[in-house]
Amino acid sequence: MQNKQRSKLVIIVMGLLILLLLGSFIWWLKPDNTAANNANLNADGTPTDASTAAAGETVLPGTVGVAGKANGNSPFVTGLENMPRSLQDTDVDGEIIIDENKNLVVTEGLRRLFDYFLSAMGEEDEATIVQRVEAYIRSHTPEPAASSAIEIFAQYREYLKALDGLQSSYGNLQMQATQAGEVDLSLIEQRRQDMIRLRKQIFTPETIEAFFAGEDAYEDYSMAMVRIEQDSSLSEAQKQASRADYISRLPDGVIKQNFEQQANFGELMQRTEELKAKGASPEALYAMRRQIVGEAAATRLAEVDKQENDFDARFNDYQAKRQALIAQAGSEAKAQAQITELERSQFDELERKRLTGYAQLKEQSQAKTP
Repeated sequence: MQNKQRSKLVIIVMGLLILLLLGSFIWWLKPDNTAANNANLNADGTPTDASTAAAGETVLPGTVGVAGKANGNSPFVTGLENMPRSLQDTDVDGEIIIDENKNLVVTEGLRRLFDYFLSAMGEEDEATIVQRVEAYIRSHTPEPAASSAIEIFAQYREYLKALDGLQSSYGNLQMQATQAGEVDLSLIEQRRQDMIRLRKQIFTPETIEAFFAGEDAYEDYSMAMVRIEQDSSLSEAQKQASRADYISRLPDGVIKQNFEQQANFGELMQRTEELKAKGASPEALYAMRRQIVGEAAATRLAEVDKQENDFDARFNDYQAKRQALIAQAGSEAKAQAQITELERSQFDELERKRLTGYAQLKEQSQAKTP
């Protein structure tokens, strides 16, 4: 009985890890909401070109030192002086957008700008980062937009500090629930509601929409996927249909496209493994892939399969000849010169870098085979 409980717990914990990795992959796919015509910044913060975000809205990466001065005794003029090591030789991320009256237009890009500088916390203390960001904003942005951005930056720091305490509290409770053998979705939802209330206490509705709408959409998706996965009344096919139905009901846009891409990727990997395990022909694999990802992608994947099969055949031949050389010489060390020559004759430079890892994968695969 204890072994069954322990196995159940292991499965749940592994499931959580997979969900976290899935969330990370989805987040990686998540696009920036930067305006399409956003000017690019060089490493020194100067713009590479001038552009406008939309009718009456201007993206202001800024011209160094042209608008305003750093406050009081700040050591910064542009905010980009003596950058911390982790930010050196990087482009400033994010954007500052103003309208025709020089008022701030809050976007997710403004949040990314704040996060860019706050990522150096630890290398620099908070007071230094605050002075750096305020100097950057004032040197790149006219009034009244500059003061508005600085005010929102203060609100954002307040929010992050409060959120840290909230996450810590709920994180401990969730860990306890997981150790008890369950994933408490109601606890996760309660945490989210507390987080929403916290946002409303600090930000305006416009800032909440700009900063967190995309994040909330991804969290909604993750919660829905967990809920479907944990529904023991559904078969695997029904779960797949439920996931597809959820995505189909989302509003059209980039986020929906990313979820569709992720769903297609997951189905593609699963179906490919299943068919290969059954010894499916290349034609069968191609037909399945064309149905899921289209003809062009299916053709590319077929070419990849062909290249991998060719490499695998040459690898197997190499392994047999390598073992013969070792047996003839009496040891691997004595046969090393001949092995090196064999590798050069059968593989190019990039392929030779794969040999060690590929050999390990082959051993693991063979160990799993009954």
